[in-house]
Amino acid sequence: MTTVPTHTRYRVVALATSLGMITYLDRACIATLAPGIMRDLGLSTVQMGYAFTVFQLAYALFEIPTAWWADRKGTRAVLSRIVLWWSALTAMTGAAFSYPALLAIRFLFGMGEAGAWPCVARTFSRWIPASERGRVQGVFFAGAHLVGGLTPALVLWLLTFMSWRTIFVCFGGVGLVWVAVWHTWFRNDPSEHRSVNAAELATIASERKPDSGHAAGWEYWGGLLRSRNMIAMCIMYIPNCMIFYFCITWLPTYLRQRHGFDATSLGIFAGLPLIVSMPGDLLGGLVTDRLSSRYGLKIGRCALGATAYLIAGVALISAAVATTPILAATLIAVATGMTMFTLGAAWGTVIEVGRNHVGVVGATMNSVGNLAAMLNPLIVAYSVQWFGSWNVPLYVMGALFLVGTVCWTLIDPTEPIFAELAEPVPGRTSLGEATA
Repeated sequence: MTTVPTHTRYRVVALATSLGMITYLDRACIATLAPGIMRDLGLSTVQMGYAFTVFQLAYALFEIPTAWWADRKGTRAVLSRIVLWWSALTAMTGAAFSYPALLAIRFLFGMGEAGAWPCVARTFSRWIPASERGRVQGVFFAGAHLVGGLTPALVLWLLTFMSWRTIFVCFGGVGLVWVAVWHTWFRNDPSEHRSVNAAELATIASERKPDSGHAAGWEYWGGLLRSRNMIAMCIMYIPNCMIFYFCITWLPTYLRQRHGFDATSLGIFAGLPLIVSMPGDLLGGLVTDRLSSRYGLKIGRCALGATAYLIAGVALISAAVATTPILAATLIAVATGMTMFTLGAAWGTVIEVGRNHVGVVGATMNSVGNLAAMLNPLIVAYSVQWFGSWNVPLYVMGALFLVGTVCWTLIDPTEPIFAELAEPVPGRTSLGEATA
């Protein structure tokens, strides 16, 4: 028997990263197609805003139930269902014939896509050794951000020879191809995959914690909500979601109205946060793994996260008082890059404290962040309307990052969320196989 490990886990990473890319392709395309949708359906800007919002609302509400299902049943079937559902709803968006129909379709779209990110974290928890989790998360988010940045240009090119309705149908078909590959090839645990040899299986499972029980009821959910780690992680993730949604909604308007950027400069600086996100994703994943292996998880995950958040908070507050437009735009990009620098540490921590409840833990953190981020467009709008100021949102986000810095110091990556369930499941090994 060969002693050289196979590398099947990297194919899993490639498949998961392609999932992230398709997610951003289907999620981001509507922003560029919005003018055509508004024209053909006779929608106002406010009505289109609600079409955006209902997606995010459903996405946040259904994250936890979907992830809980994945923790119990595995991600092979659950991710297949998720992608089939959202691909069908992407195509159906092209068939929307009225405003109520569009709202219903986008709400169902958000419901169907909910749980994708926690399911990926759950997949990595089973397939990726602890020493590689940060960099793998970095690769995953870098792929998603890459496609998010390229989608507007792709959509504008496609609009030269097809309608917005046809584009939605074509994009929906991409997910169907992914499901066919995923469901045929992937297995929930590496021990079940014929391409994984004993050496790779040992590498993957060398630092995996024992499986714990799957409880239900008030005791289970109460333990989740009372956990200091869970509370700190949820608050920590709010500014992460806040700045992301600011960048994809209000940033171009802010740069134009607050700082007077012309079309050329706007194209550069509105996209700058996404541009710096990719190297931030990759470098952050590498650094968090390197620090964790040398100094332990508290330094590798939490000290890195706290430092990056502190820089982001100071950068946003400084952007509000910046005396030149370019400096303000650059500081916002720095803050965004520092935020993405922490994604490997944040989701690596989710895997470590969640163990085989990682789907629920990740979904809870992501849901709270997304629900809070829904307020960001309103904060911006009312700040401008009531106070005539674009700086208030920057101060708010900067303050939230400083609160997040404190939360990072309170997180303990070595302490499982469900400590009372941390005993191994009887009759089950750490590889997820039944014992004799």
